[in-house]
Amino acid sequence: MTDQRRPLRRRRFLQAAGAGVALGAIGGAAEAAARTGKGGGAGRGGADLVLYDGKVLTMDGESAPAEAVAIKDGVVLAVGTTRELRRLTNARTEAVDLHGRTVIPGVNDGHFHPMGLGTGRPPLTLDLGRDAVASIAEIRDLVAEAVRDKAPGEWIRGFGWDQGYLAEGRYPTRHDLDEVSADNPAALREWSAHALWVNSKALEIAGITRDTEPPPGGEIVKDGDGEPTGLLLEGAAGLVDEVMPDFTEEEKRQGLRAAVDIMHRHGITSVTDAGIDLESVRRYDDMLRSGDIRQRCTIMVAASGTDDLRETLLEAGRIGTEPAWLNVNQVKIFADGVPTQARTAWVSEPYIGGGNGGLTLPGGSEEEQLALLNDWVMTAHELGFQVGTHATGDLTANAVVDAYEAAVERFGGAGLRHYVIHGDLTTPADLRRMAALGFPVSFNPQIKRSLSHQLVDILGRERTDYQWPYRTALDLGVSVASSSDAPVVGMPDFRAGLTAALTRKSLETGEVFGAEEVIGLEEALASYTTAGAWQDRAERWKGTLAPGMAADLAVFDGDLADTAPEEIVDLPIAMTVVGGEVVYDAADDTPAATPSSAAAAGGLAAYMDTGCRHD
Repeated sequence: MTDQRRPLRRRRFLQAAGAGVALGAIGGAAEAAARTGKGGGAGRGGADLVLYDGKVLTMDGESAPAEAVAIKDGVVLAVGTTRELRRLTNARTEAVDLHGRTVIPGVNDGHFHPMGLGTGRPPLTLDLGRDAVASIAEIRDLVAEAVRDKAPGEWIRGFGWDQGYLAEGRYPTRHDLDEVSADNPAALREWSAHALWVNSKALEIAGITRDTEPPPGGEIVKDGDGEPTGLLLEGAAGLVDEVMPDFTEEEKRQGLRAAVDIMHRHGITSVTDAGIDLESVRRYDDMLRSGDIRQRCTIMVAASGTDDLRETLLEAGRIGTEPAWLNVNQVKIFADGVPTQARTAWVSEPYIGGGNGGLTLPGGSEEEQLALLNDWVMTAHELGFQVGTHATGDLTANAVVDAYEAAVERFGGAGLRHYVIHGDLTTPADLRRMAALGFPVSFNPQIKRSLSHQLVDILGRERTDYQWPYRTALDLGVSVASSSDAPVVGMPDFRAGLTAALTRKSLETGEVFGAEEVIGLEEALASYTTAGAWQDRAERWKGTLAPGMAADLAVFDGDLADTAPEEIVDLPIAMTVVGGEVVYDAADDTPAATPSSAAAAGGLAAYMDTGCRHD
């Protein structure tokens, strides 16, 4: 075995096997490994890549870590001791001495907005996150600087401001921006994307006045005189979005490449894009096939972005993608807001200060909105699409589970595993129903870590402690996946999510919010790996490092088990591998040159022969 101590050479995928391998092919060595299980029983083929002398957490039910993992043709050939796996090498095998470092299956981030992450950063968008600015005054100065490089009338975009971290301790207004951007419309999106702060020029272009009616679920915040303040909540932000120029096609591709690079640097090998249109699906397909990006992507078609959901889903089914890399099999429904200072999540117990929020679905009444929710769920279920619904308030989650249950009763289960997205305040009673019906939930521990200290005055202490009830959900038998919802929290850093799930400590104050909902390391890791694969209905071929599974993995630069929970957030990612190819290596800290789409061939065909929507 040749010890690879320099930055690992990135191989062109299937360089030895040839680029013309069809999705239906599977390497003989990998097939033998899948039959023989752990150890060296399938050594004749020779591994492409071996990582050895480390701690390999397979997440397949084995209690003790393995020492090494061998990879061939994009799948795991074997796991076992270093001595056993030496027999799987030959002169062409690349080897990495882990020096005791920890390997885990690649992170499956089950709720993400890659385009938003990639285009919501410089140079396309001002960075207004808490690490970049600390006050409204600093944001105003950044806008003033941006104006100097713009012609009059050109838009200025920003993303990431968080009222809870701004020195002024208040929501911003148009007056904070008008003096420095009188001739340039400015649209600055809040960290959660549920609020938009604009200047007077943007209001003027959008035609928003004191008499403008917001769309259902939206709010045009007004001052004491009834004039718009420049803060637009939920759907009201769409009034500005409609008149703001879109990014160019090249900017979108630039953003997607940047997002994939960020994911690789954070150990993410699979991602669910949470709500896009079919034009964006075709962009993904083109970039994957051309080798422009390399990432496994599950696509949620945005129900709210369609004129006719049924026709859109039928058209989506006609797009010929390779499901191991681009799986168009889900529908995203956006049902309510968020239980933050915006108070737009639909809750049964009023917020402190009043109000219960509400649904954000189209419709002139609550009855019409609920009817549309049920219609969308029924349509998606009938056509074999899995549904994920944004539901943060307890009333919304209850209505969503009702809709899912009704669809199953009408059409049968079909194993679609409809799920609740966010599910902040889902009650134990609804979690119990979800467990019985096989409906998972996707929680957001990074947001918990960032936000909890701000919410006691909004939700009260009891609801703030309960929010994202990991322990309760797991104990009731719900499959719980964790996701970043990036760019909502800035970087999609699952290490911060692990720290949050293990401690529930506020990033800002260090206070623990909901000690009774703390979970263990293995459970937290499962939420980012096996549970994410289960949510994707892909647990048969990804999510663990068992023989025959997809060779997607991440390497910590240290021993994860010996790292204190508070310090996991700072444990670096040393390497990321997608489909047997090294896409990130911290030793040289440069993104990998993306291989051709022959990567989709891999050794996964035995697991993908049932099609993309009806397994």
